[in-house]
Amino acid sequence: MRHGWTKIGFAGIAIALLAVGIVVYARSDRDQAPEAAALQPVPVIATTVQQHDVPIMLTGLGTVTALNTATVRSQITGLLISVDFKEGQSVKKGDLLAQIDPRTYQAQLDQAEATLSHDQVHLQNGQLNLQRYSDLAKTNSIALQQVDNQRAAVEELDAQIKNDQAAVESAKAELSYTSLVAPFDGVTGLRLLDVGNIIHPPTSSATAQSTQSDPNALVVVTQIQPIGVIFTLATTSMAEVQDAAAKGPLRAIAFSQDDKTQLDTGNLLVVNNQADPGSGTVQLKAEFPNQQRQLWPGTFVNVRLVISTQHDALTVPLDAVQQGPQGQVVFVVGQDHKVALRPVSMRQSFNGVALIDKGLNAGDTVVIRGQYRLSPGTLVTLANPNDPNAVPNSSTASSGMLP
Repeated sequence: MRHGWTKIGFAGIAIALLAVGIVVYARSDRDQAPEAAALQPVPVIATTVQQHDVPIMLTGLGTVTALNTATVRSQITGLLISVDFKEGQSVKKGDLLAQIDPRTYQAQLDQAEATLSHDQVHLQNGQLNLQRYSDLAKTNSIALQQVDNQRAAVEELDAQIKNDQAAVESAKAELSYTSLVAPFDGVTGLRLLDVGNIIHPPTSSATAQSTQSDPNALVVVTQIQPIGVIFTLATTSMAEVQDAAAKGPLRAIAFSQDDKTQLDTGNLLVVNNQADPGSGTVQLKAEFPNQQRQLWPGTFVNVRLVISTQHDALTVPLDAVQQGPQGQVVFVVGQDHKVALRPVSMRQSFNGVALIDKGLNAGDTVVIRGQYRLSPGTLVTLANPNDPNAVPNSSTASSGMLP
């Protein structure tokens, strides 16, 4: 019996020792797991700090404005017998847009020219008589009073001729008004009057009403090339603008309202001579060639005014800059593949590129994706930047916090 119990006792002790060993091993494994996880590199996408010349720009919201806009109206009353343009057509200065019935005005011109010819004949006859009377007066064949009367008659006819010539010029002008022409190179809008209508000169009340409801307007012609943009900048930027303008013409770049598409490049025309004290802004006007017609009157655009160029400037992708509790920071990857948090100062951002004033050096490696898993001292591994799945999507907690 004692021998049997001894076997059972040894077996129990062996089982107990095995259980203790399993528990100790399990605890040891749990204790080492966080340490092993901490040593596991975090995949990130990184790039190097670039050094190159960067334009320094001021940005303002602008409205595209035509340099010239004209509502084509008639200066005479008449029947509209033809419309010679298509809506939205490009026209040149002097192109025929519409024709008013010219017959009445042609008749007035013919009458004025006939009157002029009639009076010119009388003037020639009067001048001949004056010459005869003058010759006779030298021999005392006629009274001097008769010579004076004839001279007065000639002078009267001469004045009448000038009046007739003015009447002819007036009739020619009115006849020319029967042809409505483009006042400058531009694009026609919607047709406002149809063939067969009587068109009138605008009255003061008609001029005051809107073009769309004006019965005397034919069409609005708008100059598209070149075109202007009126935009605003803060008054605090005026010193920089004036200093830059004193050195030469300033380049202006127009972008779409979402800032994704560059529309055209032009030059600053003028800075308004007054600021708006309510908004603290100043209006500026730039001119663009608009060869591709991407700028259209009345639309909103963003204008970037280039005031200087910073040489050997440091730039990084804007995604590298994070907003921290103390300001803007970036994660810099060291030679040991550990990251350090570096505070930076950003002067401007443009097209997803940030211009860094201080905090970085040329050639530094900065993280542009995967920052939300990092803290100072984290070991990282550089993932393939062309593989979108190499690094999980970054946190959106700071979205919209950067300028």
